Amino acid sequence: MKIVEDYMEKIDKIAWVCIQNKKVLGTLSKGKDKYYVPGGKREAGETDLETLIREVKEELTVDIDAPAVRYYETFEDEAHGKPKGTIVKMTCYTAEYEGELKANNEIEKFEWLRFEDIDMTTSVTKMLIKDLFDKGLIE
Repeated sequence: MKIVEDYMEKIDKIAWVCIQNKKVLGTLSKGKDKYYVPGGKREAGETDLETLIREVKEELTVDIDAPAVRYYETFEDEAHGKPKGTIVKMTCYTAEYEGELKANNEIEKFEWLRFEDIDMTTSVTKMLIKDLFDKGLIE
């Protein structure tokens, strides 16, 4: 498997797991058909924290409370809408935020998702949602 992994493209994504009322925040990008959790790829030289803060601000206009950021888990699966063999590594963090959530830039809309909404999400997001559900964090 090591040899195969060396030839796969891997997308390194930093993601924000925001839970309220036993639902997790999901975002839908313009022109896409599946929800994912907010976040994105790091820019050159950025840390996970810097990427998380920048991406959430760009996508949802809110400010992440940096001291409250906590690592949650990392998930890997095939990337949605990319060539076969492209893997997304989604490093997830929880954090409080300030401001009012508003869809911005490439985000068409956001929804508070439950386990029953799992089929509306990308495969790597499904892994996260199942994990949150199994831990009793979402309904």
